[in-house]
Amino acid sequence: MTALRRALLVLALLVLALVVLAALAPGLLAPADPVQTHVRDALLPPGPGHPFGTDQSGRDVYARVVHGAGRSLGIGLLATVLALVTGLLVGSAAGIAPRVVDVALMRTNDVLMAFPEFLLALVVVAILGPGTANVAIGVTLAAIPVYVRLARAQTQVLRRAEHVEAARILGVGAFTAFRRHVAPGVLGSLSVLATIGLGSSILAAAGLSFLGLGPTEPAPEWGLMLAGGRNVLGQAWWIAVFPGVAIMLTVLSATFLGRTLRARAEGRRG
Repeated sequence: MTALRRALLVLALLVLALVVLAALAPGLLAPADPVQTHVRDALLPPGPGHPFGTDQSGRDVYARVVHGAGRSLGIGLLATVLALVTGLLVGSAAGIAPRVVDVALMRTNDVLMAFPEFLLALVVVAILGPGTANVAIGVTLAAIPVYVRLARAQTQVLRRAEHVEAARILGVGAFTAFRRHVAPGVLGSLSVLATIGLGSSILAAAGLSFLGLGPTEPAPEWGLMLAGGRNVLGQAWWIAVFPGVAIMLTVLSATFLGRTLRARAEGRRG
């Protein structure tokens, strides 16, 4: 790994650590109330009292960005974990199931993969209705197909590995051999993919919120804040720019970390 990539990795880890801290303990970074309105302070530019300025209702943008990390990261993380678990179960089942079951599962998965993730999530939320929970469901269902395909491929490779065959010859049951020798390897590959997928899930959730399908006002959420600032971008750029920067840095950091982990897992030098 070059010195530049090492420095970028450290920076990515610091950004993600800061986002996690903001999600778990936002009051430590921004004690101000993110939903408290002060009409007289509306549209104040960034300054000593309000480092990120204020919005149309006089709410502190910095406090809203910090407190919004919990919702944005929470939706992305929940969707990623659920997609990983579902992908592990379905993909592994397809990898060890009879051919007719494998073909049926994978053809269905191929149909879902034909749609862009964001479009699929948008369709799901449009059917279920707006709301934070439905956004998480939509993003989860959109992410599952990628995990299913990788889990199936890894299962088929590992089930034919020499140590698995040796275990079966020694009398280890099929389920036990899968649980001990196949599932951990599949889970490791999916975990690396999940690190990259986390950024995509956060971005998709923010996009749905931007379209008005996620949390509603006055909840602090990055995508919702972007939507609130788009109409006054020329007059008060800070309302949309700072949550946009938060999304960008979080997604880039998670993606860079995931790609670095994948490079190491494949034996390539970062």
